[in-house]
Amino acid sequence: MFEKILVANRGEVAVRVIRACKEMGVKTVAVYSTADAGAFHAQIADEAYCIGGPRPQESYLNADAILTVALESGATAIHPGYGFLSESAPFARECRDCGIVFVGPSPEVIERMGDKDEARRTARAAGVPVVEGSDLLRDEADAQEQARRIGFPLLVKARAGGGGRGIRKVTGPEGVASAFLAASSEAQAAFGDGGCYMERFIHPAHHVEVQVLADARGNVVSLGERECSVQRHNQKLLEESPSPSVTPEVRERMHAAARDLARAVGYVGVGTIEYLCSDDGTFAFMEMNTRLQVEHPVTEMVTGVDLVKWQLRVASGVELPFSQDDVRVDGHAIECRINAETPEFLPSCGTVSMLHVPGGPWVRFDTALFQGASVPPYYDSMLGKLVISSPSREEAIRKMRSALGELVIEGVAENSELQLDILSNPEFVSGVYHTDLMEHLYGDE
Repeated sequence: MFEKILVANRGEVAVRVIRACKEMGVKTVAVYSTADAGAFHAQIADEAYCIGGPRPQESYLNADAILTVALESGATAIHPGYGFLSESAPFARECRDCGIVFVGPSPEVIERMGDKDEARRTARAAGVPVVEGSDLLRDEADAQEQARRIGFPLLVKARAGGGGRGIRKVTGPEGVASAFLAASSEAQAAFGDGGCYMERFIHPAHHVEVQVLADARGNVVSLGERECSVQRHNQKLLEESPSPSVTPEVRERMHAAARDLARAVGYVGVGTIEYLCSDDGTFAFMEMNTRLQVEHPVTEMVTGVDLVKWQLRVASGVELPFSQDDVRVDGHAIECRINAETPEFLPSCGTVSMLHVPGGPWVRFDTALFQGASVPPYYDSMLGKLVISSPSREEAIRKMRSALGELVIEGVAENSELQLDILSNPEFVSGVYHTDLMEHLYGDE
């Protein structure tokens, strides 16, 4: 195991990784921006260094500054968390060139699966069902031709990045050119890569993802699946495990396909294979996230597997001591993302003047907040993740509603009332909901 790890992130995920390291007896190095000088993750690490200004490009995306701190502090590994540099193949390659372990898959695998066009081809070659679509679009004329072949409605999607950016829905031929140009432009600005492809728009659909864990010796296990269909503007709001929309037979096939794909690319670490699923039980590969997911706690709650600790172990060369037959999914878990936003969905920032965190058995709030903490305007709006588990889904919904009722965050606006609305909605409670749930609730596109 590593003696010292640099955590190249901020907020709740940095706190999550630092805590895991402390429990494993591993020393930690935090990095922070000038906006995060008083941040919790910088306070609880063994060492902390300022690496630049408040904007991500000046600090958390500054690979040279991060590597310099790692080398000078004696860290032998870097955990990237999620977001920022977590899926950057160039950064992973720079780490390797500097003799530092990047806690994640190899840069070659990141490149292969991060390019969603290439990932689709790889999945197809591995025998995994893929949503009907196109290869990389050359220009507007090619986009028009592929759209006619695929049919409408369809999605124009960026081949790089994530977070819902670089995606446009097209309902007819007249919208193809503008959607292609808009998606390409947004992707170029966000990811430095304007490449796009097309997929058939599946509706109604469920967004279901399978968690995989793999070691360097080719052992791969899948650790349950997560229902992620509660989304706004392609951003997840609430996740649960196991998925209420997946039958045992479909679940078995989805998990087997995910393991096959991980083996096919020589995957090492934790990763997530995302599917679109129809009500008739058919499913198709969308993409693979080559990093820790925001929603990983729901998997931990139902499997008892600490994904961050195992991510660190397999990165250090440890072989998985358990097989697929040893994996058990018990009970039901729900995660609500608590975001700094107003009821009108506008971002909020400020200083936390009061904080009360819910308690009780099988309740956790992953956060970096404390009374007096600053919530700056430069980063993702997520304040924390409220996660609970119960023996049944019905009990889990009641438990989450109770926990949300106890949560108090003053000084910044937050979305716990929105989460309560979702949990009270009959469509959600029934378990038969799709990716358009928020549209039904709020007329949200």
